[in-house]
Amino acid sequence: MSISVTDLMKKGNVNIIDIRSRESYNNNHLPNAKNISQNELLIMPEKYLSKTEIYYIYCQHGYSSKKLCQILNIKGFNTVNVIGGYEAYILSKYS
Repeated sequence: MSISVTDLMKKGNVNIIDIRSRESYNNNHLPNAKNISQNELLIMPEKYLSKTEIYYIYCQHGYSSKKLCQILNIKGFNTVNVIGGYEAYILSKYS
């Protein structure tokens, strides 16, 4: 499952996870996003995610987050890929 940045921003208070590096996250990120690395989510998803919540996950371009969401969804978590990732967010702000 995927969602555009525009539709995500309309949702209001939701669980958003940025899987980019800490440095990229610290430079800028989507509003209210939490920074959790892709490796941490792959190794111990239950430490960070609940199977009763929905999580919107993004990376820089949307490729890594798409693959991660597929894996996490197979494991029973409810994740949604943010199409185009952080790049799409930046473009949406200036278009």
